[in-house]
Amino acid sequence: MSKLNSTFVTKFLFEGFSSFQWQHRLTFFVVFLTLYLLTLSGNVTIVTIIHLDRHLHTPMYFFLSMLSISETCYTVTIIPRMLFGLLSPQQTISFQDCATQLFFYLTFGINNCFLLTAMGYDRYVAICNPLRYSVIMGKTACIYLASGSLGIGLGMAIVQVTSVFSLPFCDGFVISHFFCDVRPLLKLSCTDTTVNEIINFIVSVCVLVLPMCLVFISYVLIISAILKIASAEGRKKAFATCASHLTVVIIHYGCASIVYLKPKSQSSVGQDRLISVTYTVITPLLNPVVYSLRNKEVKDAVRRVLGLKVLSP
Repeated sequence: MSKLNSTFVTKFLFEGFSSFQWQHRLTFFVVFLTLYLLTLSGNVTIVTIIHLDRHLHTPMYFFLSMLSISETCYTVTIIPRMLFGLLSPQQTISFQDCATQLFFYLTFGINNCFLLTAMGYDRYVAICNPLRYSVIMGKTACIYLASGSLGIGLGMAIVQVTSVFSLPFCDGFVISHFFCDVRPLLKLSCTDTTVNEIINFIVSVCVLVLPMCLVFISYVLIISAILKIASAEGRKKAFATCASHLTVVIIHYGCASIVYLKPKSQSSVGQDRLISVTYTVITPLLNPVVYSLRNKEVKDAVRRVLGLKVLSP
């Protein structure tokens, strides 16, 4: 039931890390800024190398470059304002800016989920159906998969933002988070949010559980195919091409699922904030570090671009 005689808010205040002393906030600022700069430089390097080196003009690296661009946009949406909030705790954000931040956060976050699914499908086709790989994963198919991922992200973001910001926000204006997210905003509404909670859960299942299941089904089939490879060297190479992607998938979907799929009654502000730091600051760094810069093909491409001799295996 809506509150009567309440003033509707036009801006929000982030609680962020205001409960920490300034020495701790300064430490967080230095650590998060360093991770942010590493993420940006790593992703820019990946996109540049893939663009310049023709050996990497394959579906696998096309999706990797799309993921790097999406991760960059995702972090730009959240981290700069979070860093500013560490230095200036009493940070406000307007109603419109909050809606905009939530829209882009959801768009690129959901896009990342489905790009990881497309990458899993690419590995499935490459290992389980290698003779038809170039036909199935042609340029048109890759563009459709990447465009579809972004389209789903845009569509789901519109649904969520419309659902949240159609609610009245009365006296409560302090967001118990360091950015505009769905659950913290729903807690501030002065009306019943049951329908909105259901919408949030359905969207979360569609963008987390469904892609995660598709990825793991792909990997069951991939592992089954790898175990049938006769040579130990062949099995090792096949596992190596999938291990990094599976690592990113588990951490990405795992952290997001803990926050968005657990019951509202079990929601802890401090715990959710800690997990949010993981998937907004740390997980984006996994893409350039775990998935690419430890990849021999990428390192060889960097050497070629720099005019250095490629080391033989």
